[in-house]
Amino acid sequence: MPELPEVEALAAYLRERAVGRRVERAEVAAISALKTYDPPPSALAGQPVTGAGRHGKFLDLTVGDDLHLVVHLARAGWLQYRESFGGNAPLKPGKGPIALRVRLDDGSGFDLTEQGTQKKLAVYLVREPAQVPGVAKLGPDPLAVDLDAFSARLRARRGQVKGMLTDQEVFAGIGNAYSDEILHVARLSPFALTNRLTDEQLGALHAAVREVLTDAVTRSTGQKAATLKSEKRSGLRVHARTGLPCPICGDTIREVSFHDSSLQYCPTCQTGGKPLADRRLSKLVR
Repeated sequence: MPELPEVEALAAYLRERAVGRRVERAEVAAISALKTYDPPPSALAGQPVTGAGRHGKFLDLTVGDDLHLVVHLARAGWLQYRESFGGNAPLKPGKGPIALRVRLDDGSGFDLTEQGTQKKLAVYLVREPAQVPGVAKLGPDPLAVDLDAFSARLRARRGQVKGMLTDQEVFAGIGNAYSDEILHVARLSPFALTNRLTDEQLGALHAAVREVLTDAVTRSTGQKAATLKSEKRSGLRVHARTGLPCPICGDTIREVSFHDSSLQYCPTCQTGGKPLADRRLSKLVR
């Protein structure tokens, strides 16, 4: 799933490539992806692209004076930018992975695509980003929160630190992959309870959030959409590296599986050398 750094990089790429062009037309191929009906996608035609930004994991393309094409790419969605579509034939609804196509007046544009059978990519055309339910509930950007505010938000909700970092109402933009990386840098168990974290641990966690996300944004920005996924993978130290050696201590990266996801961690760096029990099998070992 694209997280804060990748969505920031996509927004930067659209600012560079699409801002200043006019929308020729927007074509919806998967009606299930479009979550709003007023204004209709046809309202984009002829309007200039005036900006691109993000709200947590939501990508926001500003069109004209007051239209916002807000996109949540979910787990399997992506943006594919094309210099040319190789023709002007309209999309056929329900055919292939394309959910939405936006054509620009120079012949370029982008497709919003989604692989797999679970279709969760969501597209909203609104006049204010806050009209999108998910955007309205977002917590603050983790890169814009100082240590005191960061600590207060975590201590206000009792829970496992992994879950709190990925709760979009607590902080906007951190997902499964970067939370694993952050906890590894902070040397914290993913199941440590937020109300039991010491001031020193909270300080280390806040510093790790800034270090990991800032580094990822720096590496991602300037990349084309087509190379962002591989760039993300190349920078990961524990996430999706089960069975490989930890780059810090050499211990074997372990995994805890859930019904639809998993997390990775280093026992030596994060849990005092003790492997965590798989949640599917037994009670968690803290």
